[in-house]
Amino acid sequence: MSSTCFLVLADGHVYSGSPFGAVAPTPDELSAASGVSPKAVGEVVFNTAMSGYHEVLTDPSYTGQLVAMTYPHIGNYGCDPVWGETGPEPLSRSVVKPAGFIVRSLYTGPVPDGRTTLDDFLRASNTPGITGVDTRALTLRLRDGGSCNGAIVRATGDRLAEEDVAAVVAALGRFPAMEGRSLVGEVGSQDVVTVNEGGSPHLGLLDCGLKANIVRELSRRGCRVTLLPSDADDALVATLGVDALFVSNGPGDPAVLDRQVELVRQSLGKRPVLGICLGHQLIAEAMGAKTYKMKFGHHGVNHPVRDEFTRAVFVTSQNHGFAVDEATLPASARVWFRNANDDTVEGIRDDAARVRTAQFHPESAPGPYDSRWIFDSFLEVVK
Repeated sequence: MSSTCFLVLADGHVYSGSPFGAVAPTPDELSAASGVSPKAVGEVVFNTAMSGYHEVLTDPSYTGQLVAMTYPHIGNYGCDPVWGETGPEPLSRSVVKPAGFIVRSLYTGPVPDGRTTLDDFLRASNTPGITGVDTRALTLRLRDGGSCNGAIVRATGDRLAEEDVAAVVAALGRFPAMEGRSLVGEVGSQDVVTVNEGGSPHLGLLDCGLKANIVRELSRRGCRVTLLPSDADDALVATLGVDALFVSNGPGDPAVLDRQVELVRQSLGKRPVLGICLGHQLIAEAMGAKTYKMKFGHHGVNHPVRDEFTRAVFVTSQNHGFAVDEATLPASARVWFRNANDDTVEGIRDDAARVRTAQFHPESAPGPYDSRWIFDSFLEVVK
């Protein structure tokens, strides 16, 4: 198959490949688009997982991003809706959240009965993909230069004309950077929904784009979980009479989420406050700390994290492009977890304020089970 699809980065780098999934726009169509296109354009990030592509594709935290898999062969076991991470049952909607998918080699053979192919799964969610890309070269570019915006576009020939590349780069120049971008309004629950009605303790889960396995892990431990829209306020939380506020993961820049930070700030000292990923960042902001954009973030299922209290090291699943600035943490907040590769803050504790957070994903979907014990640690604060 001739190369009729291209990944173009904002700096002008072009990677050729073959299309799959939904039809990508042409450079002219991209240039003519008004507003922010939800698909084909986004921040390009690389994920180092060897499997779990379905969970990656349904993770709301990837909203607004093009995901490149570093493992070369993707799609060989198909896709199944029961693996979806887009909200808990009964809200689960197994739809693709990233703006596009980039792989080295797409599997096109048969898949087990009851599953769909990766190609069909992307088509059904109107998401373009590109295969045949030199993902090693792309990953090295992102590692050295940092994540940047990019677009998947189609063309009639094996090359993009210089004027087409210029047109795509110009369109990317108008596309917002991830830093300063609020995306939680595009994901998550819009209504108050309770899961495991008769359970205890009762957790109010602020849904900023949560992963379904968070709710599954809490329900498994007997919790009653009430999902709250991301724009919920303290009055609503108080009316529900929850035993703790749990802040979920989600996409975008935590520094611009003033409403969510204010809810956390009002909860501090009033009820236990727990958080994962974006939730960890929002809690830190509410405590007076600052967050910053990372060069290329942590995306994968093989990131080592050290417990600073026990010195134990375990492997975690991660997906984040922002981090908490340790120097700005208040004196009462102790670093609980630290990334063993780059020493970034991966969790904080403030026992007096009843706060515990994890930057990584202890629900491990996809990823190892090493850190699922953290849910038990979270619930110790509540019980």
